[in-house]
Amino acid sequence: MKFALFACAASPIAIAALTISAPAMAQGTTEVSASEDGNQIVVTARRREERLIDVPISVTAIGSEDLAKQGTQTIEEIGKQVPNLTLEVSRGTNTTLSAFIRGVGQQDPVAGFEAGVGLYVDDVYLNRPQASVLDVYDVERIEVLRGPQGTLYGRNTIGGAIKYVTARLPADPSVKIRGTYGSYDQADVVVTASTPLTESLRIGASGARLSRGGFGDNLVQEGVENYNKDVWAGRGTVEFDNGPVFIRLSGDYIKDDSFARQGHRLIPGLLSGAPVLDSVYDTLAGLNVVDQEVEAYGGALTAAFEMSDTVTLKSITGYRKDKSTSPIDFDSLPSADVDVPAIYKNDQFSQELQFLYESDRLSGVLGAYYLDADAFTAFDVALFTTGDLLNAIYGTTAYTGLTAQTLGDVNTKTWSIFGDFTYELSDQLSLSLGGRYTSDKRTSKVLRTTFVGGYSDLFASGSTATAITSNFNGSDTFKEFTPRASISFKPNSNHNIYFSYSKGFKGGGFDPRGQSTQAPDINGDGSVSSDEVFEFMSFDPETVNSYELGWKAALLNRRLNLSVAAFKGDYKDIQIPGSQGADTNGDGVFDTFVGVTTNAASADLNGFEVEADALVGQDFAGAGSRLSANFAVGYLDAKFNEYIVGGNDVSDVRVIQNTPEWTVNAGFDLGVPVASGMVDLLASASLRSDTSQFEVTNPFLDQDGYVLYDASLVYTDDSDRFSIGVHGKNLTNKRYIVSGYNFVAGGVGGAPFTPTLGREGTLTGFYGDPRRVFVTAEVRF
Repeated sequence: MKFALFACAASPIAIAALTISAPAMAQGTTEVSASEDGNQIVVTARRREERLIDVPISVTAIGSEDLAKQGTQTIEEIGKQVPNLTLEVSRGTNTTLSAFIRGVGQQDPVAGFEAGVGLYVDDVYLNRPQASVLDVYDVERIEVLRGPQGTLYGRNTIGGAIKYVTARLPADPSVKIRGTYGSYDQADVVVTASTPLTESLRIGASGARLSRGGFGDNLVQEGVENYNKDVWAGRGTVEFDNGPVFIRLSGDYIKDDSFARQGHRLIPGLLSGAPVLDSVYDTLAGLNVVDQEVEAYGGALTAAFEMSDTVTLKSITGYRKDKSTSPIDFDSLPSADVDVPAIYKNDQFSQELQFLYESDRLSGVLGAYYLDADAFTAFDVALFTTGDLLNAIYGTTAYTGLTAQTLGDVNTKTWSIFGDFTYELSDQLSLSLGGRYTSDKRTSKVLRTTFVGGYSDLFASGSTATAITSNFNGSDTFKEFTPRASISFKPNSNHNIYFSYSKGFKGGGFDPRGQSTQAPDINGDGSVSSDEVFEFMSFDPETVNSYELGWKAALLNRRLNLSVAAFKGDYKDIQIPGSQGADTNGDGVFDTFVGVTTNAASADLNGFEVEADALVGQDFAGAGSRLSANFAVGYLDAKFNEYIVGGNDVSDVRVIQNTPEWTVNAGFDLGVPVASGMVDLLASASLRSDTSQFEVTNPFLDQDGYVLYDASLVYTDDSDRFSIGVHGKNLTNKRYIVSGYNFVAGGVGGAPFTPTLGREGTLTGFYGDPRRVFVTAEVRF
C-alpha cells in the first residue's frame, strides 16, 4: 500500500513547487501502471489500489506529465478541463479561490462561511479560501471529485473536493531546476533538491521565485501595476521510511507582495463622470491606505504503520496560519466612494486518524477527524462621498469621512467519525456503504462601528467612532449524519455500471458583516429581543441529496477510455450570502453597508458528464510516434424551485450563479520522435456557455458563452534529463469576466443607473488572463 503524506498548504503561490510527499490514498489518486493489458490508470479512490474503471465515483485526475506539457501554472486553469467545474480568482484579490462543482460552491470569501468545495493538499484540508490560489509545479497529479465527500477522509464537503497529490522523495540524490520566461516579463525559477541520509532517512528542500508584470496599470497610483505577480516561497521535508513505518515532517513559508487586483468599471462614474477605460486590465482605483500582502506558513506530521497485510493505522496532523491585507476598491475610482481596506487572519489545527482494512472481499476505512480553526476578518467600508451628501442634506460637517468598520471573528470546532466499506458479493457485483456523523460548532463575534473623519483606527489615525451598530456574540452547533451507498455491476473487466447515493452537508453560521441593529421585530411586540437578533444574524445548514448513474468502459482493446455519468441533486436550505446598502434613518440615502444571509432557496441540480480519452494512432509516422485525443462535456440544468424574498417566491427570476449550462473541452497530443527525444504538439479548446455572476442576472456583468484556445510545443529528451516547451494561452486574446461587484439598480433598456451603495455606482468586472506566450525549461540531475 501507498500512503499520503501532507505537503504544505495554503498559499497563492508555488505551493506545489514546494511540495514533496507521498501519493495520497484519497479520491481520485491516479498512477499509470504496467499490466498484462498494457498501461492503464490505477487509483486509490477508495483507499486501495483499483483501476479507475472499477471506482464508482465521478473523478477526474490530471497527471504531472500532462500538467507540464500543457503549461498549466495555476489551479484555476484546471477548471477549463473538468466538466461542471468553475474555478476563479475571487473578485478584488490575487490569492483567494472561488470554486463551484455541479452548481454548489461559495463565492463570498469572508469568515463565517464554510466552503462548498473542499481544497486539499494531499490529505490536509484548507479551511479558508484565502491564500488558496495554488501554483502548479512538481505536482504528481490534481484530482477533482464531483459530488458530496466525507465518508473516506478529511472534512465533509457538500459539493466535492479538489486535491493536490504530490510525490515522495526519490531514493537517489536529485536536483531539479525549472525556469519560465514569457509575456508581461514573466520570470519564474523553481529549484528542488533532495538526498538520502541513510537507507531509511531522506531530506528535501525547495525554493521558488515567481514574478510577472501586470496585465494593466493603475492610472492614478504611480508605479502600481494591475494583475501582476511577486512571490517568494520555500520549504523543507524530512521522510523516514523503514518497512511498515513511514513518518513525514514538512514545513513551509510563503510571501506574496503582488499589487492588489482591481476591477474594471463597466459604466461611467455617476457622480464624477469618470469614463470607462479602454483596457479592461487598467484601473483608476485610488485606495492606498494598506498594501496587498499575503504571508502563510505551516507544517504537518504524518505517520503510517502497517500492522499486518490487511490493517494499517495512519495519523495526519496539520497546522496552518496565514495573514492577508488587501485594498479592495469596489468603485475603482480615486474617490473613496466604496473603498474597502481589509485584513484576513486564519489559523487552523487538524488531526485525522484512519484505520484502513483490506482483505480479499472486504475493504474500507474507519476514521475520526478534528478541526479547530479561527478566521478573523476586519475591514472598512469608506463612504466619503455619501458622507458629503449627508452633510449637504443636513447642513453639517458631521459625516465627513464616513466609514463603517466591521470586525468578525469566527471559530469553528468540528469533529466527526466516518467509515466506508465495500464488499464484493461476487466477481461481478459489489456493494459499498458509508456514513459520517459530523458536529460543527460555530462561535462568532461581530463588532460594527461607524467612524467619521476618515478610515478607522485599523488603517489610519484621526477618525472618531460615533456609533456601534453591531455588538454580537453567538454560538451554535450543527449536527448531521450523512450516508453514502453504491452498487457496482461489472459484466466483464472492461465495463462498470454503477448507481450511487450520497448526502452532503454544510454547517450554518453567522454573517460577520451583519448589523444587529437592523434586526426586525419578527413577533411584532414593539421591541427586538436577543432571540430575534440571533435569528437575524444567523443562518442554518444546507444539504444536498445526490443520485448518480454511471458507466465506465475501456473499449477498442483499451485504446478508448470512456466515463459517462448522469446525476440528480436535490439542494435544500441553500445559504444565500449577499451585501447591500442600508438606509439606517429612512432619509433615502444608503449610508452603510450590511451583509444579509438567508436560507432562502432550494434547487434542482440535474445533468450529465462525458469524459473520453483515446489513443488514435501509434507508430504511424515512424517508431514511437503517437496521436491521442481527449474530450469532456458537462451539461447542468440548475434551477431554483423556490427562492423566498420578503415572503414571496421569486425563483422564476433567479439563477444559479457561476454555473454555466455547458462546459466542453477537447484537445489532442501529437508526439513525434525527433533526434534523441520526443516532440509533443498539443492543442485544446475549452467552451463555457453563458454565466451569471449572481443570482440576479445583469446584462452588463454576466458573461456570454466563449471559447478559449491553448497550444504547446514541448521537446523531452529520451533520458528524461531535460525538457523545453513553448506555450500559448488564450491564443485569440478573448476578454471574459470571471467575477464582479454590483451596487447599482436600473440600466436596462436605457433606464438610468441608480447607486445602491455609494454615489458613483459600482458595476465592476474582473477578467481572465489575456493572451500569454511563455517558454519553460527544466533540467534534472
